Amino acid sequence: MSRAALARALRRPSPLAWVTLMAAVYASVLGSLSVARFHAFWAGRFDLGNMVQAVWSTAQGRPLETTDLFGSQFVRLGAHVDPLLLLFTPLTWTGHLPEALLVTQAVIVAAGAYPAYLLGRRWLGGTGLGLAAAGVYLLYPPLQWAVVTDFHPVTLAAPLLMFCIWAAEERRWVVLGVCAPLAAMGKEQVGLALAMLGLWMAVRGARRAGALLAAAGITWSLLAVLVVIPRFNRGEGSEFVGRYSHLGDSQGEILATIITRPWVVAELLAQPERLAYLAALLVPLLLLPLAAPLLAAGALPDLAINMLSDLPSQHQVHFHYTAVIAPFFVCAAILGLARVREWGGWAPLSAFLARPGRVVAIWVGAVAAAGVVLGPGPWWSDVPLGSDERAGSYAVGGHAAAARGAVALIPGDAPVSAGNTMGAHLSERERIHMFPVVADAEWVVVDRKRPYLGDRRDPPGHAARVALLRADPRWDVVYDRDGVMVFRLSPAAPR
Repeated sequence: MSRAALARALRRPSPLAWVTLMAAVYASVLGSLSVARFHAFWAGRFDLGNMVQAVWSTAQGRPLETTDLFGSQFVRLGAHVDPLLLLFTPLTWTGHLPEALLVTQAVIVAAGAYPAYLLGRRWLGGTGLGLAAAGVYLLYPPLQWAVVTDFHPVTLAAPLLMFCIWAAEERRWVVLGVCAPLAAMGKEQVGLALAMLGLWMAVRGARRAGALLAAAGITWSLLAVLVVIPRFNRGEGSEFVGRYSHLGDSQGEILATIITRPWVVAELLAQPERLAYLAALLVPLLLLPLAAPLLAAGALPDLAINMLSDLPSQHQVHFHYTAVIAPFFVCAAILGLARVREWGGWAPLSAFLARPGRVVAIWVGAVAAAGVVLGPGPWWSDVPLGSDERAGSYAVGGHAAAARGAVALIPGDAPVSAGNTMGAHLSERERIHMFPVVADAEWVVVDRKRPYLGDRRDPPGHAARVALLRADPRWDVVYDRDGVMVFRLSPAAPR
């Protein structure tokens, strides 16, 4: 390249350079927020610590081994089939495994901006609109929440599915053949989303490839749920079936209720909080996914899983449960916008949509405004109508210092029982119990200001359990600062 050409390139960066800059800012900001949340002791043993222990155990020669909620050692595949975790074993060499997982997650999710740009450029017919599509992906509040809320393999399925959709559209079969299996390894139900993508491909002319992807996706999910989970869960099915007990006591009963009593399902889905959840997913995208319904249908399996659950966090946008939904809705919004622009309906609307600058301003502005109202940024809490959800969870203050002091007392190889927010910092060990389970623990760490029993807040129950521990002569209080307490098993206590 001549000196003059190089100077021109530096003055006018390529579109991909702009996408790279946008992705880098995204990864830096959200990665910093997620690490700050961890250092402020708001990340949980469930789920960040659970993932940390699974990766750490793999490095010790015990693939994906963790301590469950009840104090038993088991392979994580008995809960969720997400072997994608195995690929992160080298991060144990950093010496800062939790932070490394959080930062890596932010970087990988940011990479989804590239297929968003490429799809925007293809479907919308312009570089500027392609860059807007990348911006919409990065600004989408539900996906931002998935990035800052602990680490989950399924969150990494979001950018992988973005690449899958782009590869399916461009007939890049090698890319699809790599990204689809990786996405499927993020969680057992991702295969169902891939099956829906296969249907979309078949309708758009790639019948053989679409049928193959659909068959492979359904097969993966069936094997994961019917074979792998029981194999590693003492012959029993998924423990998460209990979240759907209002529909039945087993997977078969739940499916039968959905098929034979659809009015029960409709009544459940019509509840205000579930409709609000659906609105929080669609309104930031200006309802555009509805204009590309077959592509948006890739989100239906996870939408059903979330909206039919009785766990409130599954029908809120503040957790990782939107990770598989987000790529399909974002891509459907891009395609939907293309279809709306092609629609020869109301003349004033057609004239407005014919001007790319206006489209970019409205489209990106809408998702950015939604980020103010719904997003994870703590800076929005001082803005009118701005989100204050967990706004204080990124501040590393005096309480975090007290928690750090407690964690520093625990030997690295000792079995420990810890509260949920403390356990994320103590999971690089063979055995870690969730308070109030003590079992063979030699140390117990609790936080009376964040009173978790297991993975649920229970202030009265927590206070009662701590009082029992204080009254037990076998345990000595060796640390008590700002509500954080450390108990050590007395050397004279029977083992």
